Parts: sequence; structure tokens; C-alpha cells
Amino acid sequence: MPSDKFFSLPVEQQVGQFFFIGLPGTEIDSEARELIKEIQPGGIILFGRNVESPQQVRTLLDDARALVATPVLCGVDQEGGLVDRLREIFPPMPSARALRQHGDLAGVRMLGQVTGELLRMLGFDINFAPVMSIITQERSQLTNGLYSRSFGSSPGEVLGYTTVYMRGLQGTGCLGCLKHFPGIGAGGVDSHIEMPLVPLSRDDLLAQDLAPYIELFQRPDDRVRVVMVSHGGFPNIDIKRGTTGGLIEPASISERIVNNLLRQELGYKHLVVTDDLEMGAIAKQFEIEDASNRAFSAGEDMLLICATPETIRRGYHGLLKSVRDKGFTERRLQGSLRRIAATKALLRPPVELDMNRYDQLANEIKELNKRLDYVYPGESHA
Repeated sequence: MPSDKFFSLPVEQQVGQFFFIGLPGTEIDSEARELIKEIQPGGIILFGRNVESPQQVRTLLDDARALVATPVLCGVDQEGGLVDRLREIFPPMPSARALRQHGDLAGVRMLGQVTGELLRMLGFDINFAPVMSIITQERSQLTNGLYSRSFGSSPGEVLGYTTVYMRGLQGTGCLGCLKHFPGIGAGGVDSHIEMPLVPLSRDDLLAQDLAPYIELFQRPDDRVRVVMVSHGGFPNIDIKRGTTGGLIEPASISERIVNNLLRQELGYKHLVVTDDLEMGAIAKQFEIEDASNRAFSAGEDMLLICATPETIRRGYHGLLKSVRDKGFTERRLQGSLRRIAATKALLRPPVELDMNRYDQLANEIKELNKRLDYVYPGESHA
């Protein structure tokens, strides 16, 4: 669907394109149907609560797509390790840290390939992975939940493993998403709970956490098509006086981070999405209507609201009101619609859910786990 077709949508559907929403359950019941039909979202994201069986996941996504007048991005956080939404229906996938500890680049490529092929069969288009955080020895002591999710302790290590993973994943037709820009590995808390403060100077951020992003953005293959912006606060590079939450804005709603740093300074031209706007880092400071408007004003293309139908509706109607009241220019709206359309133009039709191939992929992951001696936390070899 070319971008000019998006421009001619009714304003209600144009604003719907800017939302990536979660669904309440495992099927399109009346609640989910009403939500999807009202929002007409640009994207849908599933979580463990939405997963019962391979056939059920595929049916859920197929049924959701059928309710939206435009192509829909269907996404999931399928990193492996602690963030494994499919572990109830597929063998647990190893963490980034387990692969990196073994120096197993072939395993990283296989994880990307298996993940991509599995997601495509289930009906997904995009995986919100890999995590680009750099976890040094010093940072490994922090309680930010990123320790096992990182591919490395240096910019070069993260870049190398990320490149291999993305090649495997995207070779299947499933898009990857680099997260959580501009890097929250040095943050002391988990942004699900509150805003992590990242005490790095601008030079340190450029030399460490941003270095892998910069390298990937400059490559001619244009491999990176989606970036997720974190809810981290960056007091040494992004002080904004007079905001509701004090002097520091979360990166996801900061024009200095999204527009000035990511788009203008680093030259990134493709899709930018927020982390979930229902996370504590945002919800403790901002009402969802305000957060949605701030995120879009900062330059975000798509806003993730992942859990509560009522919150999703409030965020959508808050942004829709601003658009109707001419709070955003036509150029601003069309910029995001164009990037969303360009991303959707990359999508291929979902592939058939072939259970024989599904079982083969499951066996490949079991073999990889055995090779790594990987055990999902909470399980034992017994």
C-alpha cells in the first residue's frame, strides 16, 4: 500500500496507524474486536497472555488483520532467555548472554534464523529484538534487568553479534528492531518500574552505547529498519526545564533524543517506535494522553501501548484530539505515515503454518540449548 494511500485515509484511521497495541486475550472476542475496529491500529503486539498453541496464535493474528483496512505490523518480543513470549508452545530459546559466553556466532545466526522462521509461520512480521545494551563488568552489578539480555560487554562485541543475529532473522523476511536507543545499560533500575537515569556524558554515550547504532546506520545495506527508543533519562545530555516529571524527560518522549539525536545527528531515516507507554517509567509521571502527544511530538512514528484496552483508547483519542485541533502539521503527520508505509511495503504474506517444519525448528533449538548447556532460569536438568 503506497504512502499516498495512507494520506487519503480518514483522519481517525491515519491516527490509528501511529499505534502499536496489545490485545487482552487469546482470541478475538467482542472486547478485542471492538478495540481493533475502533483504533484501526498500525500494529499489534502479542505477549505470553495471548499464547496457547501455534494454531491459536496464527488464528488470532489472522483474525486481527482481517478487522483492519490497511496492512498491520504484527510483532512480539522474542529475544530468548528471560524475554521469551513463546516458551509455552516452543522450547525455551537461549539468552543472548549464553550465546556470547560461548562465543557461538553460528548459534547466534541459528537463533536469528529459527526465530524468524518460527515467527513468520505464526503470523508475525517483526521481532522487537535484539537488545543493544552494552553490559560491562561494572554494569553487570546493576539491577536493570538487562544482564542476560545483552550480546556483549563492548561496542565491538555488541555490533558483531547483532549483525549476525539480524542477518539470520531478517533473512527469513521477519524484521528486527534495535532497542533500547540510545542505550540504557548504565541505568540503575528497570524501566518497567521507574525511569532509569543514565549518568553518561555525551562523549561517553557516543563512544560506548551509541557506537554500534552509528556503525549499523552507516552501512550501505540499509539493514536497520526499526528502532525502539527507551524510557531512560539522560541528565548529562538532555535537561529540559519545566517538565511535569522534573528536569529530565524519558528519551521516548524527548525531542532532543528522538528528533535531534537519532534522526538529525545520526541520520536515521526509518521507523521509530516507543517502548511500552504503560511502563512505570512513563505511567508514574504522565497520563497516557499526555505521553502519547509528547511521544509523537518528539518524533516517534508508532506508540506502543501494550496492556489495557481502556489505556489504549485514551492514548488514541488523546492524540486524535490534538490532530483534529491542528496540534501537528500536515508535514509531521505525513512524515510518520510515509515511514510506516515504507516499513509495511517490506512485508511478505505470512507463510503456511507447517507443523512438521515447526517440530524441526523446535529440535534445532533443543540441540542449541544442549550445545550451550543452557537451562532456562527456574528449570533444572532433572
